[in-house]
Amino acid sequence: MNWRVLGLGTAVLWMVTVGVIVALFVQGHTRPGADGRTEILLAPAERDLILTEMRQLLKSVHGVVTVLGSPDQNLKAAEAAARSAGMAMAADVNPAVMLKLPLPFKQMGMSIHKDMDHLADGIAQGESSVQILNRLSSMTARCTACHDMYRFATAK
Repeated sequence: MNWRVLGLGTAVLWMVTVGVIVALFVQGHTRPGADGRTEILLAPAERDLILTEMRQLLKSVHGVVTVLGSPDQNLKAAEAAARSAGMAMAADVNPAVMLKLPLPFKQMGMSIHKDMDHLADGIAQGESSVQILNRLSSMTARCTACHDMYRFATAK
């Protein structure tokens, strides 16, 4: 067998494989939804995992807002609530699930986790309630934009 042909075939196969992985990383496992949003197709357990993470993010925002609305304003509790939804929360996400998520969804999600860490830092540095609420407003605007763009569906 001609080694050049084998080498060329291997290189082509490698490039096709990389191309497919890149396409999956960018597009994810999606389809157009009936309501105009993009459906992200996940197995039921994967869907539950992502929704659990979203609920934790919402609980963290609630924790910060609750502290800001209380008379004693225990800022350590607000900092802990924000930090609990930071990048450490996203550190152990299953790579197979990440491949199924479209790139803009991943970008928004990671930006929220980073911003939760920045919010916790701002609280620790003594930012005012107005500054903290402005940060939260910016973050929840991205949450609502994401929910307007995407929905989860079960892959069949």
